[in-house]
Amino acid sequence: MKDAKQTALTFLEKYNMAHQSVDIAKNVKVFVEEMQRGLEGQKSSLDMIPTFIEVKNNIPVNKPVIVIDAGGTNFRCATVRFNEKKEPVIENLKKHIMPGVEKEVTKEEFFDVIAYYIRDIINVSAKIGFCFSYPTEILPNKDGKLLRFAKEIKIKQVLGQTIGQNLNFGLQRIGLPPDKQPVILNDTVASLLSGINHKNRVFSGYIGFILGTGTNCCYIERNSNIKKRTDLDLSLSQIINCESGGFGKFEAGEIDIAFDKSTNNPGVHVFEKYISGAYIGALSLLTLQTAAKDGLFTRDVTDELLNLKNLGTIEINEFMYYPYGYNRIANICKKGADKDLRVVYFICDSLIERAAKLSAINLSAAAVKSNCPSSPDKPICIVAEGTTFYSLKGVRSKTEFYLKQYLENEQGIYYDIICVDNATLIGAAIAGLTN
Repeated sequence: MKDAKQTALTFLEKYNMAHQSVDIAKNVKVFVEEMQRGLEGQKSSLDMIPTFIEVKNNIPVNKPVIVIDAGGTNFRCATVRFNEKKEPVIENLKKHIMPGVEKEVTKEEFFDVIAYYIRDIINVSAKIGFCFSYPTEILPNKDGKLLRFAKEIKIKQVLGQTIGQNLNFGLQRIGLPPDKQPVILNDTVASLLSGINHKNRVFSGYIGFILGTGTNCCYIERNSNIKKRTDLDLSLSQIINCESGGFGKFEAGEIDIAFDKSTNNPGVHVFEKYISGAYIGALSLLTLQTAAKDGLFTRDVTDELLNLKNLGTIEINEFMYYPYGYNRIANICKKGADKDLRVVYFICDSLIERAAKLSAINLSAAAVKSNCPSSPDKPICIVAEGTTFYSLKGVRSKTEFYLKQYLENEQGIYYDIICVDNATLIGAAIAGLTN
């Protein structure tokens, strides 16, 4: 086993792909510097988007708010209120297909359908917490201007349009009161907000983290540090959407660079390509095929790996849990020697550990930049969401290992990672009620 592990490590080091070579302190420093440049309006790989959403603990009791969660191909709407114990109560929950998925629609049709979806709850509240998980520029009035849709959504004439204002237009067109006060936010910001008053715990600060198909992070920043805006109350703070999947200052390995060039958007969101569910499977395949070309495996395993056309992150996960099972990679390894399987396993495990280490770097940078006076009794709350973080074997435990090692032991910053059910709905509700 030691021989197989050393073989994998030597190969990964040759291409600068080994997780052991990633320096946490160095990368956190660079990450924080990129964050600061983004806040100052300088050239940066991190957008550092102001949300104009403050974090307030005075959530009103038993006051309902309309909530919308629009992301991917699904659309959810409901009403949410917080009871006397400050526990969220979700009611009238309905799930629909996002307009523009099944067929192309116009701008008016898109917002009319959304208005129709919420018609039964429209009189519950004047406020709407709208979790809109597409790239959007948030405006000072907390409306949002759409920058682009995901590829699966087909809509004409919506780019550059204000979401809340057009929703009110849609309500008016179908005969409903067009006087709603929407607060637009994305899923990462909603996740952060969902941690407020979570089970009545007391935290020193909050971070929202998504690691699923893609990745992103947000945290709370003082307005005085957001130099690219001149219209802010410098005595206040707000949530900053980092768009951390775009971080471009990590020293990529040779295989990383080749993989990035093979994607549909080379040079864009490169950090996401090292750690997220949309890419880990394909990156693992290219790494294994490079190892095969370097002669690390017996002939049959080499031929099978080189003939693979695609490999998903789900398939990598199946192999990591069941290396002697009946998944595609396990079946290929059965055609070779025991060492083949172990080398494949160590390579994939190292790529996953690197993803966890990079996630810890992202979270550590957000925690350091937050500058919260955390303590063991009042840690920073990290609300984490995403199937890659919770389901891909080893990601959560390895991320927490590096956070403990660097953030807590070296920096003295205490944290707690929590998972909140229906985080986007709860976070949207808090945004609507407190902003």
